[in-house]
Amino acid sequence: MKRQMMALILFLFTFVLISSSLAAEKPRIGVLRFTNNTHAGWWHGGMGSELQDMLIAELASTKSFTIVERKELESVVSEQKLGASGLVRQETAPEIGKLTGAKYLISATVSSFEENTEGKDAGFSVMGVSVGGSKGKAYMAVDLKVMDTNTGEIADVRTVEATSESTGMRLGLNLSFFSGNVGEKAKTPTAKAIRGCVVEIAQYLECSLLQGKGSSCMKEYDEKDSKRKQKTKDSIKLE
Repeated sequence: MKRQMMALILFLFTFVLISSSLAAEKPRIGVLRFTNNTHAGWWHGGMGSELQDMLIAELASTKSFTIVERKELESVVSEQKLGASGLVRQETAPEIGKLTGAKYLISATVSSFEENTEGKDAGFSVMGVSVGGSKGKAYMAVDLKVMDTNTGEIADVRTVEATSESTGMRLGLNLSFFSGNVGEKAKTPTAKAIRGCVVEIAQYLECSLLQGKGSSCMKEYDEKDSKRKQKTKDSIKLE
């Protein structure tokens, strides 16, 4: 009887250890450099790597993933292995997954960017002193792709959007002996839209890769996507 009890206790202890180990295991992912399909003026040669690092930092802050270091990933992923969309080709994904241990590779492409989609500038001037206000708005969309390195197939696609606004005050002086302009603004709408997209991508990946289809968070993203598609259809009809 004692032996059976000890065996049962040992079994339960082992089961708890294994369960805890599996629960603690985090998906290992690699983030590729962002690519750009727009004519956004803020995009420059190193912007793809900067956004890549920004997303890596955001994903790390969720504490939900184990992330392949950028240098480690880039040492394996050569330019020849990247497709036109910035996503690794299907035949090379399993090789990269094997060398880096990444289960998923994340690709992101800036597909749309609009600045000052709504804006106004108003004010007044009295005796050479002018006071005005301004309002700016920026919109950004990123096409996200997730590749499964086990199969080499695209496991998930999603378009993520962000819109931001900012307001500011303008003080101007124009006297016979002096003229100048002193401006003070909050963070630009463009910077906010970029950050907003990166944060939204991190949150979406946490939902998609950890909770999956049918989860409450995925239903919310599906609703957002339906609204985005309907808005696009409506804008085409208006044109």
